[in-house]
Amino acid sequence: MSKLAPIMRLSGISKNFGATHALKDVDFSCRPGSIHAILGENGAGKSTLIKIMSGVLKPTSGNLYIDGREASLQSPTQAASKGVVCIFQELSLVPDLSVAENIFLDSPPKKWGMIDRKKQRVAAQALLARIKCEDIDPSELVKDLSLSRRQMVEIAKALGKKPKVLILDEATSALSSQDVETIYDLLEDLKCEGVSSLFISHKMQEVDRLCDTLSVFRNGQHIETFAKGERSDEEIVKLMIGRSVDAQYPDKRPLIKRETQLSISDLKWGGELQGVTLKLGKGEILGLGGLDGQGQKELLLALFGVLRGVEGKVEIDGRAMTMRSPASAKTSPTNFALVPEDRKTEGLMLEMSIADNLMIASLASISNGPFVSSTKERDAVAKGIKKLQIKVGSAKHPVSTLSGGNQQKVVIAKWLQTNPNIVLLNDPTRGIDVGTKQEIYKLIHELAEQGKSVLLYSTDYAELIGCCDRVAIMYEGKISAELEGDEVSEAAILSAALNIGDVLEDEKRETFNA
Repeated sequence: MSKLAPIMRLSGISKNFGATHALKDVDFSCRPGSIHAILGENGAGKSTLIKIMSGVLKPTSGNLYIDGREASLQSPTQAASKGVVCIFQELSLVPDLSVAENIFLDSPPKKWGMIDRKKQRVAAQALLARIKCEDIDPSELVKDLSLSRRQMVEIAKALGKKPKVLILDEATSALSSQDVETIYDLLEDLKCEGVSSLFISHKMQEVDRLCDTLSVFRNGQHIETFAKGERSDEEIVKLMIGRSVDAQYPDKRPLIKRETQLSISDLKWGGELQGVTLKLGKGEILGLGGLDGQGQKELLLALFGVLRGVEGKVEIDGRAMTMRSPASAKTSPTNFALVPEDRKTEGLMLEMSIADNLMIASLASISNGPFVSSTKERDAVAKGIKKLQIKVGSAKHPVSTLSGGNQQKVVIAKWLQTNPNIVLLNDPTRGIDVGTKQEIYKLIHELAEQGKSVLLYSTDYAELIGCCDRVAIMYEGKISAELEGDEVSEAAILSAALNIGDVLEDEKRETFNA
C-alpha cells in the first residue's frame, strides 16, 4: 500500500442515531493516487461513513482531517470546496433542469454577474466528452434521460468539482457495460493524477479489477484494511459477514416441462417493444437478459399495466387479459407484482414509515370497509418483516432510515403481501450486498417452489445463470434467443445480447476443429 501521507484521515469516528450505533470508533484513511474499495454488507456503516466524509452528516464523536488539518464539514458544498466529492447511490439531479444546469448547479460560470449559458454549455460538453457521453445534449432536461444516462451526468457533475477525493457509492450499478468500461478508464486516469477514489461496490469482479486497497466494515466497525491480493474472495466475504458462506446460488432445479401460465404474443409499444413473444411456465424462474435498454424494463411495465397504448396479446392460464393499470394488474385474476428498477423513486415512499410502505399495496386485506384494522396491520407488518428478515428498530420509523438492502427487502415484502401469482423482478439485487443477495435468491426459489411464476430481469449474467430455469435474451425490442439447460452460459448470453450468435458458433467450431 502507498506510503504517501493520507489526503483524508478519520480518527475515532462514531455516529449514533438514538440507540443505534451506525459507526463505532472508526479509524480510516485514504491516500493520493489510490483506488480504495470500501466493502461490507448493507447496514455495515458504509453509507454513514461516506456521508460523514462528504459533509452530509456530523459525527457524534471523533475527528476528521484533510491534508493533515482538522476539518469540521458542515455540508457537501463545504466538503467539495476542500476537494471531497461524493457520487451517491441516490442521484442528486434536478429533473426539470437541463444537463448543463445540473452539472454546474452549485457554481455556474458567470459573466457580468449573470449565468453565462454559453460557457456553461461548452464546459458541460467538455466534461461529458471526458466520460465519452457526447450523445448527451447539455440542453436536454434530465427527466428525459434514462437512469443510466442520468448516472453519467452525475459523474460529470462530480468531475466538474475537481475532486482530490472522489467517493463512488455503487456508481456503476445502473450503467451499461460500455459506460462501466468508461468509468474504469476514468478512475485509472484520476489515479495517475493523484486523486484518491473511494469505491463502494458489491461486485467483487469490479473490486478485483480496479482497486489496489480494500477496507472491510461490519456492524459499524472498521474490521481490516489490506492490499489487493492479500485476501481471497472467500476470506473477504467471511470478513464482511462474520461467518463463512454457502454457495452463492441455490442448487439448480431439474428442467421440466411446465404448464404455461403467462403467454405473450407480438407485444408492441412505441419503439421499445417490437413484437415480444414469450411463454412463462407455472412455478418457473425465467430470466430476462440482454444489454441494458433493449426493452426489458418496458416489457415488465407493459405487463404491469403502467404503459398506455400497448398492442399484442397477453393470456394468463389461457384467458386473454388487458392490463389497464397497476391496480388491475395486481388483483385477481391476474395477480401480478412488480419490484421496480429504482427502489428510491419507484418502490418506496421514503419519508413514510416502514409499516406504511409494507402495507400500501395490500390495504384491502387489512381493512374493514373504509377503515384499516390496526390489529390486522400489526400482524401483517410483523409477518412481512419476519419473512424477509428485515432489520428494523421500529416499524414506525421512516423507511429512509434503513440500509439499501433492507429497503429493497421492504419493496419485495410489500408485493408479497398481495399474494401474487406472477412476480416481475427488475434487477432486484442491484446495489445490495452478498448476504442479502443470497437471501433474495433463496426467496425467489421458494416462490417458484410454491407455484408462483417469476420473470427476472437482471444485468448480472452470473445471476441469470445461477438463478434461472431458462433465459430469454432481448435485442432491439424482441426476444433474440431462448436458452435452457446447458445452453445457459455467459458466452451464449453475451452472444445473443450482442446478436452475434453465428460468430461465436463459428469460433467454437474453429476451436473444436483445431
